[in-house]
Amino acid sequence: MVFGKLRSYCSLATLLALLLAAAGFAQHGSRPAGRSPFFSIKDVRPGLHATGKTVFSGDHVEEFRVTILGVLENQAPGQSLILARLAGGPLENTGVLQGMSGSPVYVDGRLLGAISMAFPFSKEPIAAIRPIEEMVRPGVASARRAARRISLDDQSLAAAFAPAQPLGFGDSRMVDIATPVSFSGFTRSTLERFAGQLRGLGLEPAQGISGGSTAAAARRSGRPLEPGEMISVQLLSGDMSIAADGTVTHVEGDRVWAFGHRLLSLGATELPFARASVIALLPNLNTSFKIATTGEWLGTISSDTNAAISGRLGRRTRGVPVSIRVHGVSGGSSYSMEMINDRLLSPLLLQMAVYSAIDATERGIGLATIGIKGKVEFDGGLQPLEIENMFAGEFNVPMQVSLATAVPLAWLLQNNLDAPRLKSVSLTLDAAAGRKQLHIDQVWLSKREVRPGEEIEIAALLLGDNGTEMVKRTRYAVPTGAPAGPLYFTVADGATINNLEGRQAVLAQPRPAAQLVSFLNGLRGNRHAYVRVWRANPAFQIDADDLPDPPGSIGAILTRQQGGTVIPRSSKVTQIELPVGDYVVTGSKTVQVDIKG
Repeated sequence: MVFGKLRSYCSLATLLALLLAAAGFAQHGSRPAGRSPFFSIKDVRPGLHATGKTVFSGDHVEEFRVTILGVLENQAPGQSLILARLAGGPLENTGVLQGMSGSPVYVDGRLLGAISMAFPFSKEPIAAIRPIEEMVRPGVASARRAARRISLDDQSLAAAFAPAQPLGFGDSRMVDIATPVSFSGFTRSTLERFAGQLRGLGLEPAQGISGGSTAAAARRSGRPLEPGEMISVQLLSGDMSIAADGTVTHVEGDRVWAFGHRLLSLGATELPFARASVIALLPNLNTSFKIATTGEWLGTISSDTNAAISGRLGRRTRGVPVSIRVHGVSGGSSYSMEMINDRLLSPLLLQMAVYSAIDATERGIGLATIGIKGKVEFDGGLQPLEIENMFAGEFNVPMQVSLATAVPLAWLLQNNLDAPRLKSVSLTLDAAAGRKQLHIDQVWLSKREVRPGEEIEIAALLLGDNGTEMVKRTRYAVPTGAPAGPLYFTVADGATINNLEGRQAVLAQPRPAAQLVSFLNGLRGNRHAYVRVWRANPAFQIDADDLPDPPGSIGAILTRQQGGTVIPRSSKVTQIELPVGDYVVTGSKTVQVDIKG
């Protein structure tokens, strides 16, 4: 009797234990309680079968089959990859899809890692899996420097980013699965113009498609985010929008890991992200991809490293209001947007937005003249960056204008010591048909010889299209006590004068943001001619300060100094501005006068 009761008690205890184990099994993603949620790469063997999760249609997470082929060890310092063959769903026809980056792979209910890399043009759906241990490894969210700091002469802001690094296997190569980036509100010409730069960074640009709000998306609104779902990283939103799509790998509380590779290796950053749903799959001979549309806002990506992007659900970040107004011969347009605040990526986004705004309004006018005026404001009381310039020509004018807007901003954000934060950007562009440009053709002086205290007249002939001529005159009084010898007068456009004075290389080392803004605001634009009066005596520029014609002993020391902070050049006496009205000025001419003692 006692034995029977004991047996009944044991049966009840066993049943309770089984129920508790089952509860733990369900709560931890189909794994027994007490086991690690992750499947270690050390336990991976060829032939191991696994299950992947991703979205092929709408926002419904589906499973696909995974067979492990082997481990690619030490492909980068401290990093290994797991090679696998995928099967199931549409993968037999599409191969590995762009947008699958981050799709989680499970072994026996435990997370192994994320689909990360693939072979372009492969006939089979072969992919590499990034181990989850590498994706969640702490200490990888520190800020990174630009791959190369942008100079004021750069013609591509993509140079600031490290290019995508493929892995070679004989004649084949494995690359990060390209991140599909959808552009909405942009002209097709803009995508074509920047596609090469973006693809070099591992991004695949595509014209965005609005899918509307589906019933499925409405049902999922507000529900917890789960591994295998797609997210869309919002880089620009409003009248123009840019979004990068990928898949969620792991969710732990309010923490999210996704993509299984970098977005752009931005390091510590602030990028809002939203839920996304798949409208269609597009098979492609190179790499097939998902066409997705953005849904509800979810949180902020705070780290972008080689192994993953990660962030927090519910965390908000403040965007940068951007206003662009275009006035032109075919009417006008206004654009209002919100841009991310990132020192590397924001200038590139601004450049593409400016290019598209011009292209959408004035794409068919041929010869064109475009003036730009505006300012970039910063938090913390830093003075605004003033933007004012004009460009003219038949080809590439929108690119010239967009570069002139974005390159100074990129240079400022990447060369400062105190990391200014963007507050707002407002720009006005005025476009006119025809090339309103004047070239400096001749320069002459009223005298060939002059004595100290006397005046001399400088005249410049500027020629433009359709027989346009303009003569600009100014006078210069030779200072009393000026030494005998030749005195030079260079009449040139603003860019030439900037280069003559070594302005592009003055601040080679990072400086306080206030100093950089002041320097940029002092650069000369294209709308005036300038008379630079100078001597051949040596002069130096030290950290943007002029030291004209120093004593010989000091000049010798400066000449021998090593490094980029001292720039020897001719000694400027003075500078005179020659306004020419609403024209772009190009060219340079130099004449001389002899000062008699």
